[in-house]
Amino acid sequence: MKQKNVLLAFFLIGLLLLNRLQAQDKGLVNTSKSAYAKLSGLDIEDVRWTKGFWADRFRVCRDSMVPNIWNVYTDANISHAYKNFEIAAGLDTGSHKGPSFHDGDFYKTMEAVVTMYAITRDKKLDEMLDKAITTIGKSQREDGYIYTKAMINQRKTGVANQFEDRLSFEAYNIGHLMTAATIHNRVTGKTNFLDIAKKATEYLYNFYQKASPALARNAICPSHYMGVVEMYRTTRDPRYLELAKHLIDIKGKINDGTDDNQDRIPFRQQTKVTGHAVRANYLYAGVADLYAETGDTSLINRLDVMWNDVVNRKMYVTGGCGSLYDGVSPDGTVYKPDYVQKIHQAYGRDYQLPNFTAHNETCANIGNVLWNYRMLLLTGEAKYADVMELALYNSVLSGISLNGKKFLYTNPLAFSDDLPFQQRWSKDRVGYISLSNCCPPNVVRTIAEVSNYAYSISDKGVWFNLYGGSNVSTTLKDGSPLKLNQVTNYPWDGNVTVTVDQAPGKEFSVFMRIPGWADKAQISINGKPYTGVVTPGQYTELKRKWATRDKIELILPMDAKLIEANPLVEETRNQVTVKRGPVVYCLESTDLSKNNKVFGLSLPIHSQFTPKMIRIENSDIMSLEAKADVISPTNWNTLYREVSKKAPVQVPVKLVPYYAWGNRGHSEMTVWMPVSR
Repeated sequence: MKQKNVLLAFFLIGLLLLNRLQAQDKGLVNTSKSAYAKLSGLDIEDVRWTKGFWADRFRVCRDSMVPNIWNVYTDANISHAYKNFEIAAGLDTGSHKGPSFHDGDFYKTMEAVVTMYAITRDKKLDEMLDKAITTIGKSQREDGYIYTKAMINQRKTGVANQFEDRLSFEAYNIGHLMTAATIHNRVTGKTNFLDIAKKATEYLYNFYQKASPALARNAICPSHYMGVVEMYRTTRDPRYLELAKHLIDIKGKINDGTDDNQDRIPFRQQTKVTGHAVRANYLYAGVADLYAETGDTSLINRLDVMWNDVVNRKMYVTGGCGSLYDGVSPDGTVYKPDYVQKIHQAYGRDYQLPNFTAHNETCANIGNVLWNYRMLLLTGEAKYADVMELALYNSVLSGISLNGKKFLYTNPLAFSDDLPFQQRWSKDRVGYISLSNCCPPNVVRTIAEVSNYAYSISDKGVWFNLYGGSNVSTTLKDGSPLKLNQVTNYPWDGNVTVTVDQAPGKEFSVFMRIPGWADKAQISINGKPYTGVVTPGQYTELKRKWATRDKIELILPMDAKLIEANPLVEETRNQVTVKRGPVVYCLESTDLSKNNKVFGLSLPIHSQFTPKMIRIENSDIMSLEAKADVISPTNWNTLYREVSKKAPVQVPVKLVPYYAWGNRGHSEMTVWMPVSR
């Protein structure tokens, strides 16, 4: 009997350990078994925001963003996305309405809902998802093909067509289906959505076995590169990894490839980032996923080249990507070298970063987050977390109003009512972007998922990637339980306090990210100063046998700094912007008197900034108060004029975070201002 009890005890311990190890398979991006990824994410439900910046954004996401975006996509009078599924399933009659990527928009909406369900366990959300999944399943063809526009047409004509339009978003839609379905499976344990995604992945596998490179070029906006790898991680079906390799291998092996679609040159031979910024960033994120599974050095070497090109020559100070509304390929095309080809919503040449006409699509900026997060998981290098954080706080959050119900497609760095032309996309946030509403569900799912970017684990211990008031209840790689509490008002305050609530009885490391901008950061453990090296732009490893109630205190100096751009950026020469911590600031006409203009002021080089907390749309916002010089006169009636020699007059100004601009009604705005020396 005693021997049986001992065996039973070992069995139960083993089962518990297995469950813990399996729990690590429930991260947003599941690299827990990826041989070439240094870090892996925590389970989706392991992190709970408590108080502070991200807790506030999550509250708005839960109470406003997610309910609103679900209503938008299920109300046929606003968006026809869900209605298209009902018609394709034979549950209703009618015609397809909306863009070809409407299916993908709805999958992103579902991803936001399932991520919210992971935290709240609100049964209503689960029921909403199950109903939608049933409808989606009925719209899928027997061979796994799924695309409402084609299926509705098939019901009307009896003709089964697929991938006929090279500009169609069929594969893009399926990619978002894969991602949403794998997350749904990890959160709920159900397979109803995953089964649909499996059939779709099987279809793609069979399709690409036979498709010519030209036909396979339908990979517009390749979300399916990420999706296929995540399907492999979920099912461990080796064919899915084979498919992911094939997708990269055929990239560029066609006669009429374009820089706009990043397929004029085979991926492994590319040396410059070109073309559509969303497509580019999604491509790089997918390649990073593939490298995590294969260790193919030709992939990571190329990603390094592309990352350096973006960060050092093509990215905005806000982390925004894609400077051009429309342009031309810098390098022509492979089949007709004397022909200059159009690109759109695209990266420009090196240092080509206009402000008024900056495109910076919200989806491209989110793609920057997706790419850098994966690079962080591969390497554990803080520079990737720095870029991820920069984009999140600035060019991603700017895409949605503080109340969570209005959106921007583009994110310019300046806006003036005096511009002599009307730009394509509204610079006032709107509830539904009629030309293309792909960004709203994307930004909502991203905000719902920020907690998954905040922490990582490795064989050595736990990593702090983003700071925010939160509770963590997770396991280390060996299954040992770990509970942490983080208290901070970051990014408004640089003080971060971490308390160990539960720790294994053994030595492990805590890695604290020291942002690249954080000069003279300080760390103490249980009140005693840490005497090791603390380097900006790196993680500081704190290794010891941690115990309950141990306390780490991190102090990040939060001085407001004037930032200038490389002089090769023509539009910002002799100008500066203000950055405090990870947050970029702007000047808004809302905060000026009628006698002063946004573009009639300059900042003295020795400006002193006073932080002052204000409220905008029921959210705490740290403003900066300073003095600015008035450039006189402010009215322009000619193209050129003589420089005034009058002594400048100073006026008080208030700067607000860039992401918060336009939340108090229509306004003019600028991120960059002339500098007075």
